Amino acid sequence: MTLSDPIGDMLARIKNAQLRNHKILKLPSSNFKVKISEVLKKEGFIIDYKVESEKTNKFELIINLKYNLGSPVISTIERISKPGRRIFSSAQSLPKINNGLGIAIISTPKGVMTDIEARKQRLGGEIICKVF
Repeated sequence: MTLSDPIGDMLARIKNAQLRNHKILKLPSSNFKVKISEVLKKEGFIIDYKVESEKTNKFELIINLKYNLGSPVISTIERISKPGRRIFSSAQSLPKINNGLGIAIISTPKGVMTDIEARKQRLGGEIICKVF
């Protein structure tokens, strides 16, 4: 089965796993998903992530989800740019998520980063998702 939106699938799996209070989430891996996981880890939304290979040469991304006093650290994770409607933004017009309390994950020419880093480096790009 092919997915038309693998990043949207990843975000939905994270949201659903946290609603069910799962500690570990396993999903098919890709380089882009690893970069998004790296940003989430750096910003403190997940504990850790790793990539493992199965016997069938398929790679699996394993994410350790983070909770604070029993409630998930990620309260909302929402896809912005979708395959049918890509959303791009310049460095000056990048959105602030909940007055700077949340982050937007941006795909720039210099890699995947948060909206704060993109503003500092004066880079625009595709707004992948917002996390709060």
